[in-house]
Amino acid sequence: MFAQIRRLGADSLLYAFMNVGTKLIAFIMLPIYTSFLPDPAQYGVLDYLDRFTSMLTFVVIFGTDSALAYYYFDSEDKKKRLEYVRSVMTFRLLIVFIIAIVFLIGGQWLTQLLIDDAKLYYLLYLSIGVMALDTVIALILTVLRYDFFTKKVVTFTILKMLLIAVLSYVFLAYVSPTIDGIIYGRLISVGIVILLLIKPVLKFTRFTFNKNLLKEILIYAAPLVPASLAFWVIVNANSFLLKAFTSLHEVGIYGTAVRFASLITLLTSGVQMAWRPFSMSLKDKKDSPVLFAKLYYGILLIGTLGVLFVATLMPWIIRMLGSGYHEAYQYVAILSAVTFLNFFYMIISVGIFFTKQTKIISYAFGMAAVVNIVLNLMLIPSFSIWGSVSAYLISYLIAITYIFVKSQKLYHVPVSFGKMAFLFLSSLLATAAIVYIQETDISNSNIVFAWLGYFVMILISRLDKDLLRKRSKAL
Repeated sequence: MFAQIRRLGADSLLYAFMNVGTKLIAFIMLPIYTSFLPDPAQYGVLDYLDRFTSMLTFVVIFGTDSALAYYYFDSEDKKKRLEYVRSVMTFRLLIVFIIAIVFLIGGQWLTQLLIDDAKLYYLLYLSIGVMALDTVIALILTVLRYDFFTKKVVTFTILKMLLIAVLSYVFLAYVSPTIDGIIYGRLISVGIVILLLIKPVLKFTRFTFNKNLLKEILIYAAPLVPASLAFWVIVNANSFLLKAFTSLHEVGIYGTAVRFASLITLLTSGVQMAWRPFSMSLKDKKDSPVLFAKLYYGILLIGTLGVLFVATLMPWIIRMLGSGYHEAYQYVAILSAVTFLNFFYMIISVGIFFTKQTKIISYAFGMAAVVNIVLNLMLIPSFSIWGSVSAYLISYLIAITYIFVKSQKLYHVPVSFGKMAFLFLSSLLATAAIVYIQETDISNSNIVFAWLGYFVMILISRLDKDLLRKRSKAL
């Protein structure tokens, strides 16, 4: 058991280093971007395009990431593994090609529909080019991750982010101080990475259609597609509805807050990348449920403490942006809590993936997507960005609760849902208290009481007993 924990820890540290590096680069670049785009409405256009292409990325992936993870580890035959990878690559590039054709035909109409300016249609074309190259890079790095080539994954991921940062700045400063410069920087950067990965690109990018393998992959993956689309609705519908009810200014503020909320992924993304191969390798081990229980509690505790740190530090961090973006800080902490839930559902859903009942994920996020849209329609007209943030949080709480209950029925892990819910809701109350104090107390000295309150809740929950438990007990 301890050997497996050490492997997870080692890989998680490397991935955490990678994600710290990439997120820090992103945070450094955000004030640079906003200095060239001082009006939040300008940043709103970029955020809008990014959200739209993220939806297309979900369509391209089509759930094949989870399918590949299962069958890759299920097979010991290296040739068959290679066939799985090539089949997934062929499928994804075919979807990209279809999307590109649609955009070439209706690009101006779509641009007018999305950002009210058909003249900017070329931005959609550039974004599709970036997505196409990134599709190849993402799958190659996924396979390297499955083969535990952690250092290579970390190196190329950080390199890509560095290239995007440097080249985007060069284009902004010396070529075009507009959104164009940022997207040109992205396009050239992913092109360079493709060249550096040319050996695995040539190995994996073989247009092949193995009907049997592709059928296996799609049968596993298809139930996840609605979940992917539901993910997109939950994450991105807020911005579209904010634009409909308010303006691109609010979209820019909200988008900035979401970017800062990703700070919590400095704690979670390393574990997230290491979790799938780690958990799948333990699915048949006798003591795995007890190990998973400790990890559920431990990860939840670390994540909630991270949210409180974000809430405490955000008023100072936000100062790196222009004054036009300052109001975004008050939304960041709650959005960080939602970002954590987006990670945590993967941790507590091992039963679903072990038993291939992936349609449950689709049901959960399908329900959450409907709730999210309804709440946005109800709350945004009266509460603007706060309404959107509330809808986002509530929809995720519904999804993760449903996923946990279903996963436990398929593969029982000895944890208490009541205790985990108590800890998370306590952290939300402490976070809300911190934001309220920041808005009403100039000195912010009372923030310490919010922290103390949460530590008291941790002691009341007696989480220490669960973390130190040596064997499974009936709950």
